[in-house]
Amino acid sequence: RAFSAGADLSGTPPARADYKYGFPGMVEVIIDFPKPFIVAANGLGVGVGATILGLADMAFMAESARLRCPFSALGLTAEACSTYTFSRLMGPQKAARFLLGAEWWDAAACKEAGLALDVFPDAEFLDRVMAFARDLAAWPMPSLIETKGLLMAPHREAMHRANREENEALARLRGGAANVEAMKAFREKREPNFANL
Repeated sequence: RAFSAGADLSGTPPARADYKYGFPGMVEVIIDFPKPFIVAANGLGVGVGATILGLADMAFMAESARLRCPFSALGLTAEACSTYTFSRLMGPQKAARFLLGAEWWDAAACKEAGLALDVFPDAEFLDRVMAFARDLAAWPMPSLIETKGLLMAPHREAMHRANREENEALARLRGGAANVEAMKAFREKREPNFANL
């Protein structure tokens, strides 16, 4: 089962001149979303399927869920503000390992690192997350919105900046020698060779 398999690697994503639409725009909307934003990762999460947990006010994972940020293996860089949010949540060394190492992290490791608030058994996962969401939604929405706004205030500008800078870095790396080799290797179902790059 997959929570999110990440970007479609079969083609080249269209370049965007602004951050209003597409993936960069989605991240901008999440940063500014006034209500509590809960992520429930019920399976494998790759790329944005992992980095979206850093954008969540609260993230939950099923016991069998695993996450991976394969950016280095693709000759790319991190996205969805993860260079900011992961350091804030996990500390700089764990964030660097997760974002640079392209390793799989299981749910227990994500919780221990601070990326997930809680981990629930697979069979109970959706019921437990929905019960939490219902309990939270029972509180007055103006109170939740004001409190979230105060929690986000010190971080919002830095998150918007990280989103812009990450997308600019992705644009610089996309189509570069390492990215071309990674995509070619992916299509040919082989390991990439970055030795001469």
